Amino acid sequence: MTVAVEAPPRPGRAPARNGRRRPGSRTVVSASITYGLLVAIAAVYIFPFLISISTSFKTQADAAADPLALVPATFSTAAYERLFLNSDFPLWFQNSIVVTLAVTLGRVVLSSMAGYALARLPFRGRGAIYAGLVAVMAVPAVVLLIPRFLVINTLGIYDSYAGLVIPLLADAAGVFIMKNFFESIPPSVEEAARIDGAGTFRVFWSVVLPMARPALVTIVILAFQGSWNELSHFIVASQSQDLFTLTKGVAQLSSGALSQGTQYPLKLGAAIIMTIPVAVLFFVFQRRIMNASAGAVKG
Repeated sequence: MTVAVEAPPRPGRAPARNGRRRPGSRTVVSASITYGLLVAIAAVYIFPFLISISTSFKTQADAAADPLALVPATFSTAAYERLFLNSDFPLWFQNSIVVTLAVTLGRVVLSSMAGYALARLPFRGRGAIYAGLVAVMAVPAVVLLIPRFLVINTLGIYDSYAGLVIPLLADAAGVFIMKNFFESIPPSVEEAARIDGAGTFRVFWSVVLPMARPALVTIVILAFQGSWNELSHFIVASQSQDLFTLTKGVAQLSSGALSQGTQYPLKLGAAIIMTIPVAVLFFVFQRRIMNASAGAVKG
């Protein structure tokens, strides 16, 4: 009968538990330094936002006396009351909601259909169209402002909701994202649907589009954020104060449209309200953006 004798642990090394090695001192130090740097970077980014929130609840005198205080000396909602009761801020907010929802819906529909056509449908000139799409993405947006104004004015939609919405519906980046995602879906899925008698649009709408949910969520967030924060297009597309959006109205507000002096609580309060819809949208859908690893065909 043979008896197995367990070898003693080597000197200088702690015995392993459950087959796992304990992290060495260098690993712990390296991880601590990394997390410390991440915390410091996060604090640099978060601190200005906390200052904005705090200042929006200060009085004008407190904001001027101690602008970097995180706790208001005198808590006041006067800035928000003035924004909603004594300014056109509610109208700006309404216009931004209308324009943003229309642009987001239009971009999702057009980008997904155009992306599918470039990825799957064979037609003459597809390569040239895709090359033109990539070229448009390389052109700075400011270069297109004057031609865009001329087109809007020629079509007779200047200073209207149509002028605010229609030029923003087409988005080269959205088409690019959707095309690449559709190309990652195995063609066998579509072939099986066609064997069952589905047409091209039915395959796109009922089979391929549900698989592209991560890309669609990405397009929704990018379209919402882009149209919500758009300013240059709204400047050249309208001049009526009834069509002011939040970006255009707050830009005018920052130049002293409602008051004399700095009025930091008023301006920062408007900026904080502007960030809420985009922040909520991102935190709601961020998991769906990251969950892009679902396969189309299961074995």
